[in-house]
Amino acid sequence: MDDLHIPNDATYAPVALTDLIAGAPVASRVLLGATLPGRILGAAALGLYAGAVVKDWVHRREMRWIDFQAEFGADVRTLEPMPEAERAAEVRALAARLTEAFTPHRIQREALAPLVNDVLTAYIASITGQRVHTSSQVRSFTLASLVFPFAMGACDVLSGDVALFRDTGIFEPHVLCHEFVHRKGYWKELHAQVLSYLALSTSGHPVLIQAAWAERLHRQLRVLAGDDHARYHELVDDLGLPGEVAEALHRLRPPAGAYESVVGAAMKALYDERLRLTGQNGLSDYDEGFTNFLWTFRRSGSCRQDPRQAEV
Repeated sequence: MDDLHIPNDATYAPVALTDLIAGAPVASRVLLGATLPGRILGAAALGLYAGAVVKDWVHRREMRWIDFQAEFGADVRTLEPMPEAERAAEVRALAARLTEAFTPHRIQREALAPLVNDVLTAYIASITGQRVHTSSQVRSFTLASLVFPFAMGACDVLSGDVALFRDTGIFEPHVLCHEFVHRKGYWKELHAQVLSYLALSTSGHPVLIQAAWAERLHRQLRVLAGDDHARYHELVDDLGLPGEVAEALHRLRPPAGAYESVVGAAMKALYDERLRLTGQNGLSDYDEGFTNFLWTFRRSGSCRQDPRQAEV
């Protein structure tokens, strides 16, 4: 088993370097009435950012990458559509598992982040034979939260800087793990969803397993409800879930305020287009693609990994 350490120097800065690059000139103008100090600070931050990105890239050249098609029998372009009846059956099975194994235990983010990172590192290493060690640092704010009001978190795939914008309750292990997959170097959203789910669901840790099942249930419900906001909440209510689980699912689709309705819709359209231009299926990879991947994986006859990992 080889060990590879990615420095992720940018993640240890007290403030996100991208925020300093973009925001320092504006803040300087507002606070000091002059942009020059801000430009100097922004230029310094840009130098640090570029240095960190290059350093990470050099180290990442030694990575062994997962071949998703070979390992799981599925990838972005080879997904089999999951029948709606199978989705409905899986929703019932996931609801039963979450009800039976529900744990109210919560792990504070300071302890959760290293735990999730270790679990992810071990899972990837079980496939590649290489432990890729990365930072466990997490921010609670970046300017990206203002641009993407619909997002729960974000990762700068160049520098590995991760931020979680809100408390996501029982989903937090999955949100963290998803962003940490990007930090490892896997930039496609489908790959982040899949690796996060499989790492957590096979971890043996009740809190992490619960997060994985809850995420899978959430994504199936989104596919079944489509754009029907009311239908989504009806489906949640019909499952008879423990109160904390049902409440967490409801919180994921709150009524949008005026700002979120306008800005969120516009940014979602732009983000969807960006995903398509980079060889992905768009925003659907978060839910329909993710659940189709698990469906394809568990039915594959040619994958190297055990397809029982995708069963409920």
